[in-house]
Amino acid sequence: MSIVDEAGVAVGGNSALPEPQSILDCLPHPVIVADGGNRILYANDAAEAFFEAGLAVLRRSRLEALVPFSSPLLGLIAEARREEATMNGYAVDLGMPQRAGEPLVDVQVALLPEPDGAVVVVLQRRSMAHHIDRQLTHRGAARSVTGMAAMLAHEIRNPLSGIRGAAQLLESCVGEADRALTQLICDETDRICSLVDRMEVFSDERPVEKAPVNIHAVLNHVKRLAESGFARGIPIREEYDPSLPEVLGCREQLVQVFLNLIKNAAEAIAGDKGRGEITLSTAFRPGVRLTVAGSDQRVSLPLECCVRDTGPGVPEDLVPYLFDPFVTNKAGGRGLGLALVAKIVNGHGGIVTCESQTRRTTFRVLLPMYQPDRESL
Repeated sequence: MSIVDEAGVAVGGNSALPEPQSILDCLPHPVIVADGGNRILYANDAAEAFFEAGLAVLRRSRLEALVPFSSPLLGLIAEARREEATMNGYAVDLGMPQRAGEPLVDVQVALLPEPDGAVVVVLQRRSMAHHIDRQLTHRGAARSVTGMAAMLAHEIRNPLSGIRGAAQLLESCVGEADRALTQLICDETDRICSLVDRMEVFSDERPVEKAPVNIHAVLNHVKRLAESGFARGIPIREEYDPSLPEVLGCREQLVQVFLNLIKNAAEAIAGDKGRGEITLSTAFRPGVRLTVAGSDQRVSLPLECCVRDTGPGVPEDLVPYLFDPFVTNKAGGRGLGLALVAKIVNGHGGIVTCESQTRRTTFRVLLPMYQPDRESL
């Protein structure tokens, strides 16, 4: 096939478009074509991997053999044929037992001109796009708690000081038996002040002073702190990419991020009778880009740092809200640790996500790398 310009000159005469099948096989998303009876006519390479069957096996099958009869996928296909329109499903659980626990998928079903009733089905794993969408929610939640923290710091600290002072004055006037009550007032006042101090961190909206940071030095420092304190006795493994470039960030704040994440992992393992281990890993993941709010700038987030534990996991219904303030499944927990992690990571222009299955919970932090040429402009 040749392309001819307006002057009649062939451009790229030796080039030819690849076959449609080879184009579909290059797509990372599973694509299936089925006829009006739901018999599979075609599946690309990604679909073969997704359904764990070769094309020859799939072409002898119907869609009902791949997913349960109650699967939303079959409902979307039926609706597309009935309405004669393209149908989309978001965050769909296909109901496949062999893929239980895996992320949900987005589904698009479109009618084909022929044969009659034929459809093309595209499945897209809800991976990074979904995580970025959640990060926007986390940022909104962080802004809400920022305003609340500022209000609490101003409106509560002064009255608490008065209550504590009055209790100390009463302590000199009451008998020995009642002094325990005045001490209780002082102790509880101090506890509330401590909580307000912790929340006041969220009201700090000053720009983060960033510099090139060796993320491995940060992780090694945090590991030493953990092994000598809250994670004593818990094995902490390292799986580092030694060629990883430097991170653009604030070292102290990054220490706080990974200290909170490792502490969270250690508490999960401790609550499971101490059985398990923590793994710290780093990797270079090009291709992840995030649009900066209020501008057209797109920031690359290729540096991946993971904290993985083999604890019992996070309840499925809690995972989407894990980075929201005051959300926790720990007895006595305040639900501020992971919210602070999200705030700091967002302040660095990155994203943090959680993927949890039994005996495998992973907190993944994606950060921008330091680029000397750009930073000097």
